[in-house]
Amino acid sequence: MLTYRADHVGSLLRPASLLEARESWQAGRLPLEQLRAIENRSILDALELQRQAGIAVFSDGEFRRAHWGHGLLQSLQGVVSMPAPDEARGRWQGPTASLAAATHPTREYARARLTVAESFTRVEARFLKQHAPGPFKVTLPSPSMFHRLYHPVWTRPIYDSPESLVDDLVTIYLRELDELHRIGTPYIQLDSLRYGEIIEAAQQGRLDPPTAQRTLEHLVAVDNRLLARARAASVTRAVHFCRGNHRSAWVISGGYESIAEMLFGAVDTDRFLLEYDTERAGGFEPLRFVPHGKMVVLGLISTKSGALESIDDLCRRVDEASRYVALEYLAISPQCGFASTQLGNLLDQDQQRAKLALVAEVARKIWN
Repeated sequence: MLTYRADHVGSLLRPASLLEARESWQAGRLPLEQLRAIENRSILDALELQRQAGIAVFSDGEFRRAHWGHGLLQSLQGVVSMPAPDEARGRWQGPTASLAAATHPTREYARARLTVAESFTRVEARFLKQHAPGPFKVTLPSPSMFHRLYHPVWTRPIYDSPESLVDDLVTIYLRELDELHRIGTPYIQLDSLRYGEIIEAAQQGRLDPPTAQRTLEHLVAVDNRLLARARAASVTRAVHFCRGNHRSAWVISGGYESIAEMLFGAVDTDRFLLEYDTERAGGFEPLRFVPHGKMVVLGLISTKSGALESIDDLCRRVDEASRYVALEYLAISPQCGFASTQLGNLLDQDQQRAKLALVAEVARKIWN
């Protein structure tokens, strides 16, 4: 397992040419092979951007996906797309919440047993294996995120509960992880909003403590089945705890304290990628529950704004975190991706470049 001091969550702002190409492909005006060629060129540029910035592990920017979970959704058979319920659009928070809500018009639901015709990350991983100038990561949304595919009327004849649907997805994921191993993927990352959702629901009284505990135990069990399969001597396994990231808006607030002891102690990962860019995430005190030897990647740099953080402030915050986790087990990154959805957050390419370079500069200053 490598340390990767200068990390990032994965997604990057799409260039205009790629956005235009995907729109043309979705409208039937561009063949898939031409879209793939434009994706390839865009990913090569993104790899060079990361190399120049000094990032330690490379991503394809999730450029082959319309949003962070779309690789799987594109491959799933048995789902249909329906208008999103109003409550789904109203979850976004922050000054740009209305902008975020306006661009989520649909939601997918399971109408048949879920299957995939082929691997949903093979193309990504093979291209990175061939072209990345260093170690690369492939990101996977935790299958627990797709409990939202369950509809109480349409899905119930196939799956009797959201948990049984997720169990089917776990089987699909286990095969996917085997494929990533065959390709030789050195870094596999699970992304999940669910942990943060439980934190917030429990803190706001929308979930009683026993229900929150049972739900967390199920989420951990699901992720641990995958993390156990992902384990290999040459593979780094990571879990990113997301708080929502779309058009510079967010979904979740609340510190880690209420679930830290159970969560940090139970999730079988090598790295925790934690959002710590604002006071919404609380303090570093919950890190005292991180077991010795696990890496904590501090997401101190915001992808929601182009304003550049102070190097001195970032170094000070890393020092504060080192009171709870030894400095040798810390790393730094942005708090989330720059474009969890293809429209991305409200900053430009130059600001993104500066943020990535800042991650690398702070890492060099502290650990080199």
